[in-house]
Amino acid sequence: MSMFKIFDVSGSAVSAQTQRLNVVASNLANADTVAGPDGQAYKARQVVFQTTLMGEVTSAGVRVSNVVESDTPGRKVHDPKHPAADAQGYVTFSNVSPVEEMVNMISASRSYQNNVEVMNTAKSLLMKTLQMGQG
Repeated sequence: MSMFKIFDVSGSAVSAQTQRLNVVASNLANADTVAGPDGQAYKARQVVFQTTLMGEVTSAGVRVSNVVESDTPGRKVHDPKHPAADAQGYVTFSNVSPVEEMVNMISASRSYQNNVEVMNTAKSLLMKTLQMGQG
């Protein structure tokens, strides 16, 4: 594998983790919402990653193939005075778990940082190789 392919592979991972972080941010922003644009409570979303070949059989990257909604039921709170309460007085909130989303955010952030570090290390090795050729 060419040293330059490392940038393609790590770059694809950085791009995928960026999309993952955006989905986590959206989930966290809607964690306490009651109804979305369609009148239903917000549903947590998760990214689905897929391996993708990077030109050669020997190198593979990653991409986001889909963003799926969770089918977990939303949290129900008894509040008969709330305008969005149902006939029994329950309000259905989103199914976002802030704790799970924070763990997901930390994982995505670390993956992002690791891939940036891989690119920086590859750059450093390439620069040292060029310096050896000059000396």
